[in-house]
Amino acid sequence: MKNFDANLFNFDFTKSFIMKTQLSRRDWFKSTAALSTGLVMSTALLDRLMAAPMSQAERNHVLKALNGKVRLNSNENPYGPSEKARQAVVQILSEANRYPFDAIKDFKAILAKKEDVPVEYIHVGAGSGDLLCQAGTAFGIEGQRIASCYPTFTLLMAYAQVFNAKWDKVDLNEKLEYDYEALAKAIKSDTKLVFICNPNNPTGTLVDPKKVKSFCEEVSKNTVVYSDEAYLELLEPAQQVSMVDLVKKDMNVVVSRTFSKVYGLAGLRLGYLVAKPDLIKKISQYGGDFPYSQTAIAAAKASLGDESFMAMVRGKNAAARKVLTDYLDEHKIFHGKSLTNFVFFPAQKDGKTILSKMEERGYLMRIWDYQQKEWCRVSIGTEEEMKGFVKSFGDFV
Repeated sequence: MKNFDANLFNFDFTKSFIMKTQLSRRDWFKSTAALSTGLVMSTALLDRLMAAPMSQAERNHVLKALNGKVRLNSNENPYGPSEKARQAVVQILSEANRYPFDAIKDFKAILAKKEDVPVEYIHVGAGSGDLLCQAGTAFGIEGQRIASCYPTFTLLMAYAQVFNAKWDKVDLNEKLEYDYEALAKAIKSDTKLVFICNPNNPTGTLVDPKKVKSFCEEVSKNTVVYSDEAYLELLEPAQQVSMVDLVKKDMNVVVSRTFSKVYGLAGLRLGYLVAKPDLIKKISQYGGDFPYSQTAIAAAKASLGDESFMAMVRGKNAAARKVLTDYLDEHKIFHGKSLTNFVFFPAQKDGKTILSKMEERGYLMRIWDYQQKEWCRVSIGTEEEMKGFVKSFGDFV
């Protein structure tokens, strides 16, 4: 893999497909094909696969095979899908010769019932990443502004910038939380969308949902708010407050959810949006007709409502996360108060060295650039994996 200057990477080769004011579905799929062929093993593609912009340390670090490594770099659920999901996948294989038209229709109805909205308020995609790309295109093509705090999950903004939107970034607060007051002040007359993420990736921090709700109610009067809730189910049930209630009031709010995290279906790729129909129409025109499979739908349907499995994942994740946060507290290393399956803290040595030395010891992790410093983001594996990580990290650091 060659080093790549992300500042020069403006996806110029897609512009031949883009009209000044309009992008047709045919043109969109052509540009997607160009992206797919033009980005093989580029830093930009890795950015997307890693679900975050690569730090300079990672650009200089050749990513090796994952075989035998403990993957603490992608916020994956280390416990796999539930037994119900596994059984559902096996059972649906007999339907693998059939297109999933009926399955998609039924699945949307199930999701609509779960969220207590009409089915027209639901849009399904190949994971929340797919939906973020669609939304980034839908709003980015208008060529105006998108605002968010930073660092956060950047995929939507990255796609919007492809189509010449401007991204207004606002720093997190001193607790590494989304700063909603500062974000509100950053909104301009031509801001087309405001992206929020609660709990936030990469910091794992949670802002009081009452504050988030108040922000969404006010801001959505003038622009669209996109609420990324990928990690909501990793919170304890009493903390799981979604912005879907605002969608039910037909506010300009889009909520995205995924089956990749607590449900352990990252490899099957399935997520969904909840929004009023005009916003669903605006975003969904940039999606594929059915980019998801019979197996993904079957696994997701079986996972919904599996409270015992989700409770198991939350419990094991909390115990494993405590191994890492106890280590950081013991060594007086500042970190965000994570309620998710990753922790964010300042790098104790240069990022390139951390990445290479920890990989030598069998552990993959992330390095972020923020406020002219390097930061570690470590995903939470099993409790044994985290014990091994902190020992190796402590021996090295």
